[in-house]
Amino acid sequence: MSNKNKSENSYKPDWQPENAGKEFAVRVVKGTKSKSNTTKPQIKKRKQLTIDDYVGGVLKNERTILARTITLIESNSVQHQKTAQEVLHKLLPHSGKSLRIGITGVPGAGKSTLIESLGLYLLKQGYKVAVLAVDPSSSLTGGSILGDKTRMEKLSREANCFIRPSPSGGTLGGVTRKSRETMLVCEAAGYDIILVETVGVGQSEITVRSMVDFFLLVMISGAGDELQGIKKGVIEIADALVVNKADGGNEQKAKRAAAEYSNALHYLMPATEGWKTDAFVCSAVTGYGIPEIWNVIKNFEKHIKKNFIFEKRRKQQTIQWIFSMIEEKLKDEFYNNQQIKNELPKLQKLVDSEKILATTAAEKLLKIYFSK
Repeated sequence: MSNKNKSENSYKPDWQPENAGKEFAVRVVKGTKSKSNTTKPQIKKRKQLTIDDYVGGVLKNERTILARTITLIESNSVQHQKTAQEVLHKLLPHSGKSLRIGITGVPGAGKSTLIESLGLYLLKQGYKVAVLAVDPSSSLTGGSILGDKTRMEKLSREANCFIRPSPSGGTLGGVTRKSRETMLVCEAAGYDIILVETVGVGQSEITVRSMVDFFLLVMISGAGDELQGIKKGVIEIADALVVNKADGGNEQKAKRAAAEYSNALHYLMPATEGWKTDAFVCSAVTGYGIPEIWNVIKNFEKHIKKNFIFEKRRKQQTIQWIFSMIEEKLKDEFYNNQQIKNELPKLQKLVDSEKILATTAAEKLLKIYFSK
């Protein structure tokens, strides 16, 4: 750089000693003027999808559109529900070809770990797997509390697996109309196996029976009296029981517990006609017993298809779906009725202060609703 350009692009610092000659080498290089961008960055809006966009994306198994379709179905917006019904109507002919498996169990039984282990095994067999993990809902946000996708880290990274944690919305058993519709969407996207993990265990889990082909109950040993550990009603609807965590020093305990369950199951009527419900052991961590569980499920599938139970059960489930939707619709209309909204707080105060009975308050609200 020439001396002329150097003097133009730099200047002497103000702390330079007086009468300093050219030998004082320090000079400050002039900075460039910053061109501040005063315009706000534009936020790119997500493209609004048409009904054909949703349908086409699902049929091509475009995961982003598949996820957006399920979000559309789960929305409580009236407009979204209308669009969702039109999308489902077009997807319906492409659904119904998968095997639906419901999985539930006592808290801490390792349901999510078992699903991950089973899912990874099925992927190796060439199946495409969708996991619908119905989480309990937060009373504050309404969102999923547990976030099963984060608990199935290995499975969630697989290309042929789709995991969808969905909030139960406080619904009994965590199984709702929207859970059923989500299954249809996953089937239309080409998933062969649908694994449905439910919230917990109890009489409410009978709801699971109305939406799956095979129902697996996951247990653990050493949780007290094995035969009294859960309610009889849940055992009665199971197509198989599996005692998980049969690893390390716990393997023999698990086998003893499974033997006790097997003996008890002899006295119960099987959930599926002509099928013998039995108990097995596995370790979701080591993979021990997972292939055997899948063999049981495949044998069950052959049995129900050979004896025309599969088709009959699916038809029954569709009818039950109709009644569920009617109940849900009536409930929504009741609580969204303006007169009910006005009267409900008043009657709640009267019940709280013990001035009227709860049954009287219910009768008054129903009278208001049906007199519209």
